[in-house]
Amino acid sequence: MRVSRSADSVDPLDSGDPVRSFRRAHDDGLLLSLATSGTTAHPRRVLRTTDSWTRSFGHVTDLTGLDDTSRVWVPGPISATMNLFARVHADAVGATLVEDSTAATHAHLTPLALDRALRDELLRDETVVIVAGDRLPDPVLERARAAGLTVHQYYGAAELSFVAWAQDGRTLLPFPQVAVFIVDDVIWATSPYLCKGYDGPDQDGSLRWNDDGAATVGDLGALDNGVLTVRGRGGDAVTVAGVTVLVADVEDALSSHAAGRVQVTGLADERLGAALVAAVTDPLDFDRLRDVAHRLLTPAQRPSRWYVVDELPVTAAGKPDRVRLQEMLAALPPTRVAR
Repeated sequence: MRVSRSADSVDPLDSGDPVRSFRRAHDDGLLLSLATSGTTAHPRRVLRTTDSWTRSFGHVTDLTGLDDTSRVWVPGPISATMNLFARVHADAVGATLVEDSTAATHAHLTPLALDRALRDELLRDETVVIVAGDRLPDPVLERARAAGLTVHQYYGAAELSFVAWAQDGRTLLPFPQVAVFIVDDVIWATSPYLCKGYDGPDQDGSLRWNDDGAATVGDLGALDNGVLTVRGRGGDAVTVAGVTVLVADVEDALSSHAAGRVQVTGLADERLGAALVAAVTDPLDFDRLRDVAHRLLTPAQRPSRWYVVDELPVTAAGKPDRVRLQEMLAALPPTRVAR
């Protein structure tokens, strides 16, 4: 769906106070024009009603216990819609935003930001952490629990808003008032939280609609007894010698055994067409994960090149930047090439 931008839309980030700008847009019945935070060089803009956010406020409050006594830490950039939503929701319930993480009762973080917060001991025990923006690796979740944190995870998208929520940090169930279903391995949803479309006639993106008003952004997944498993965007796949490998499947298997961070991507290869490669930040993971790959993954899923790097690139929103990762690895000699 395409929607042309009109005078009835505002970008809260155009003002010095985005939260106040949201309130005014809601009072005036204006649409929101929000930039996505993906890795593309030309971020798309999403048009949505303010109601598509405010209608979820009560459910988020009930799920997290966040109220007017709460102190909320949102360290990520407000340009990311998940962080703007977190600040707007905190304002709506009368919570206090804090800069000191140790004073927070609640925190909104990406998995990477949670990992760093745990390593730097930035969160006190009993803090409620709401995680989104990427898959939450099991080792990070277990470390958070061991530190006395309560971890929630949700799956959604700038175009869809909330789709599923895991109060235990792992078991994703449809968010209240959301119907989730799978068609050809693709996740579709109907809800009152969907956007209206992209902002402008030239904004092609991953959002698709069916005739019944359901929408998808192309993420792959499965439903088993009502529990949603998200396997990543359909485009996050590498075809190796004619076999299509989902990056999410490989990363999940490796991350659950990693001490540091690990990312998997594809690079051009003269013989195979594309090669599956892995980059790790902890040198001790180098041999460990290669052994894991041989034990748990099929031959096509096993990375053929391995790199040890100091840091893995992230977007301004704190999500993995897979485009920059490919560029970075293409310029480096691999630490090891599988034989």
